[in-house]
Amino acid sequence: MKIIQKLKLVLLCSCLAVPAWGQDVAIVIHGGAGTILKKNMTPEREAAYVAALQEAVKTGYTLLKSGAKGEEAVVAAIQVMETSPLFNAGIGAVYTFEGHHELDASIMHGGSLNAGAVAGVKTIRSPIAAALAVMEQSPHVMLSGKGAELFAESIGMKPVKNSLFNTERRYKSLLKAKERILNAHIPYGGQQGNERFGTVGAVVMDKEGNLVAGTSTGGMTAKRYGRIGDSPVIGAGTYADNASCAVSATGHGEYFIRYHVAADICSRMKYRNDTLAEAANTVINDVLVKAEGDGGIIAVDAKGNIAAVFNTAGMYRAQIDTQGEMKVGIYQEWVNE
Repeated sequence: MKIIQKLKLVLLCSCLAVPAWGQDVAIVIHGGAGTILKKNMTPEREAAYVAALQEAVKTGYTLLKSGAKGEEAVVAAIQVMETSPLFNAGIGAVYTFEGHHELDASIMHGGSLNAGAVAGVKTIRSPIAAALAVMEQSPHVMLSGKGAELFAESIGMKPVKNSLFNTERRYKSLLKAKERILNAHIPYGGQQGNERFGTVGAVVMDKEGNLVAGTSTGGMTAKRYGRIGDSPVIGAGTYADNASCAVSATGHGEYFIRYHVAADICSRMKYRNDTLAEAANTVINDVLVKAEGDGGIIAVDAKGNIAAVFNTAGMYRAQIDTQGEMKVGIYQEWVNE
């Protein structure tokens, strides 16, 4: 009799269990952190950022709800921002000291722990798409410079002229940065200012319960000597693990590399049993602040909880949670709150 009751209980539990493929989805994106002040923003420009962020997050969310894989949604959301001159990625990327563009991107799958990245590329239209190709179609994790460009061509990605990424706004920023650096006789590596910020990223939980993170950037204005920041570095600017969370970072990349920010947040959840909010807040508002590192992160955990944490004046961001509620933010508060 006890055996029959136990069998009934097992069957009941099986019926009540929700299969992974039927679970809710979540997405959060960012368009960079830094000294983003409302007093410096016109209503028209603010509206343009809100519209672009909404388009990017909706693009990814629609794919997730349709059952698309997390990596597909991450790439699609990021590509919206790579094609917008508002953000420092793809079209609208900042200029190097020499006056061209060097782009970086990475992506990581939390289920397989597979990852792909490209760094210092000049002729790839969508760096995040190239990073996905490295993950899926090569035995490597990171390819750089000309080699990454040759790989992209070998799999059918047509090269573009570097001038495709030109914008007047970013060129003016370069001239200002160079004038300040040269006039102040600032040694290389001593640049200070908002030119060190600017990245885009997306993290998702898909219907299969997989967590995926991706990041793309034009890097730092007036960067020299092939400088590469945290965005293509797995563990620093991007990390994902189904056992904890998926993270995409933005900020002063040198600090995010030194403190392996993205992976540290996931590790604190995995090994200390911190919540996503606790882990993100500790790393961004304690560890990084003490090190004088500026920036922020977006993250999602295996339950679909979302975090968007930054220690700067603002961070362009948008999210759609497991309940389908969308929020958009630029400054400390959310725009629709």
